[in-house]
Amino acid sequence: QVQLVESGGGLVQPGGSLRLSCAASGSLFSLYVMGWYRQAPGKQRELVATIASSGITNYADSVKGRFTISRDNAKKTVSLQMNSLKPEDTAVYYCKAGIVPGRAGGPYWGQGTQVTVSS
Repeated sequence: QVQLVESGGGLVQPGGSLRLSCAASGSLFSLYVMGWYRQAPGKQRELVATIASSGITNYADSVKGRFTISRDNAKKTVSLQMNSLKPEDTAVYYCKAGIVPGRAGGPYWGQGTQVTVSS
């Protein structure tokens, strides 16, 4: 199975930047669509960004132009560069490996990393 571990969260002032990283185990990393999701207290978990094995990306409207998702299949990592952070970006951010059609297993989730945007 795939195991995911997030890192890079912390406290940052509005307008600041953070870079989150997700390290994955397993030999099939390159086949998975990877994503970042977030969940604020009392809110539903929402999609932030995804990146396919081809490199095609998709972003939530709320983060377009501010966040950038990337992946390194050789290193089995996926990152989220977050710029111009706003208080409403405060949430626990989760890394996800999606289902690969025709293969068993998935989706897989990391444990999350806290991002707090506050003065």
